[in-house]
Amino acid sequence: MNRRQFTRRTIMASAMVSAGSLPSLSGFMNPPQRNLKRGIMWGSNRVGKTVMEKFQSSKAAGFDGIEVNSHLDRSEVLRAMEATGMPVPSVCGALHWKFLLSDPDPKVRADGVEALKVSLEDAKAFGADTVLLVPGRVTEAATYDECWNRSVEEIRKALPLAEKLQVKIAIENVWNNFLLSPMEAVQYVDLFKSPMVGFYFDCGNILAFGFPEQWIRILGKRVAKVHIKEYSRKLADSQGRSAGFKANLLEGDVNWPAVMQALDDTGYRDWATIEQPGGDTPEGLKDLNDRLIKILAS
Repeated sequence: MNRRQFTRRTIMASAMVSAGSLPSLSGFMNPPQRNLKRGIMWGSNRVGKTVMEKFQSSKAAGFDGIEVNSHLDRSEVLRAMEATGMPVPSVCGALHWKFLLSDPDPKVRADGVEALKVSLEDAKAFGADTVLLVPGRVTEAATYDECWNRSVEEIRKALPLAEKLQVKIAIENVWNNFLLSPMEAVQYVDLFKSPMVGFYFDCGNILAFGFPEQWIRILGKRVAKVHIKEYSRKLADSQGRSAGFKANLLEGDVNWPAVMQALDDTGYRDWATIEQPGGDTPEGLKDLNDRLIKILAS
């Protein structure tokens, strides 16, 4: 290659870079804007006894919205939303543990489907687009394959309503001895062949047997909502598995920068909702919000 050819190719390469034709450099120079909204789960806010008081205390702490439980008085929730301007991004099923969709008793499963339908109707009434569902639990009385088959069958009974209302049923990863790998979670969600079934990903719950950033990348666009929760393997090893949840946000083993990067890489632009102890006082609620701000900026 002579000097003239080298100079010509150098100029061409420089032009390509300046035009942003190299995706990796373009992405580096123009990183995605992370503008996730900050929410708090109903059970994590212990300040206030009434619906109105919980909305007011959530707003005072700096949160953008609140994830309510299902089966509340809808009129009270709507009044609190209007009075505070606080939206409800999602609804957590209040009865899915009581009426498991994997239960051997068909009557219990039928009650679970009806409870799920009420949750969907609650979400629609509040303008929420997602319902959190624990799909079942593997026990000696409900084997793994039975939990899979029964829960799929029962969710399908509520799916037409979800599609009509345009409210997503989001399966949560929780300690129910079920859906123990991200590959399996993908297979489960995809069985329904519907955009109205997704995944409600809990960052802390996964630390006992996996890494949240890996799950997020594998689940990809299936992630409908995210719960922000901490977990300490050290506390779990020394005090028992459940003790891992005693860790304060940013003081456990969740690799938050890696989690945030994974969310960025998969295009997640929705809510990050706290499910975490510590919200027993106004000061505790504010501390949770402040820590969440740091997590989202990591």
